[in-house]
Amino acid sequence: MGMSALLKAAIAAVKLVAAEEIMPRYLKVAHQHKSDGSVCTDADIATQTALIRKLQAIYNVPVLGEEMPEEEQLAIWKSSQDGLWCIDPIDGTSNFVHGLPYFAVSVALQRNGRSVLGVVYDPVADEVFAAEAGKGAFLNGEKLVGHMTMATMNEALANVDLKRLNARLAAKLATDPPCASQRNFGASALDWCYTAAGRFDLYLHGGQKLWDYAAGMLILSESGGYACCIEGDDFCSGNVWQRSVIAARSETLFHEWKNWIRAQ
Repeated sequence: MGMSALLKAAIAAVKLVAAEEIMPRYLKVAHQHKSDGSVCTDADIATQTALIRKLQAIYNVPVLGEEMPEEEQLAIWKSSQDGLWCIDPIDGTSNFVHGLPYFAVSVALQRNGRSVLGVVYDPVADEVFAAEAGKGAFLNGEKLVGHMTMATMNEALANVDLKRLNARLAAKLATDPPCASQRNFGASALDWCYTAAGRFDLYLHGGQKLWDYAAGMLILSESGGYACCIEGDDFCSGNVWQRSVIAARSETLFHEWKNWIRAQ
């Protein structure tokens, strides 16, 4: 089963906006800090504005963007009975500002609180990860088939964001991890996709916003991967605005990883 016309149109829009608004500003843009301490640039704002225009031309429902005021985000979420686009114009803005080539555009179409379409585009690597509910996941238009994952957890490569985990768990991971090695590169949408592709065997994050997981979680799920929250097995029942993540592409490793984390 191939990609639908809607998914193809969303991918084309994302790639065009990235070419016009993001990459010309890469390594050249000033930045400022938002009230929550995160970084925002002119590229974030310009990309969000362009995505809103192009996505609504494809499918005319409200757009909820990371760079909107919180009150506006909440209002859109509550009033979007017919669905909404959820976008992160540049996921990994700090990397973008510092010249680290690990950032992406993330776009999801959601209905009834669940993602039905997702696109994550890395404009430096020119990789498009995409998925539709029930139709599978894709990398640059081809069916996404992840690399073979490690057979055991002590051989595994994990992506772990320590800063939002509780102190006990973070300390255990830092001093006595159950896996072979750990990484964290600072762009949640790509973290999900790299897990889907088998580039990471395991993934752990202490708390993501809606736009951090909306597209990536669908891509992982449609690629055959597994995810839950630290607090519960149903990822989609967690707090919409702040969800922890335990994930893996292998079912065996997923259960081992989940059980180890919850035992700490």
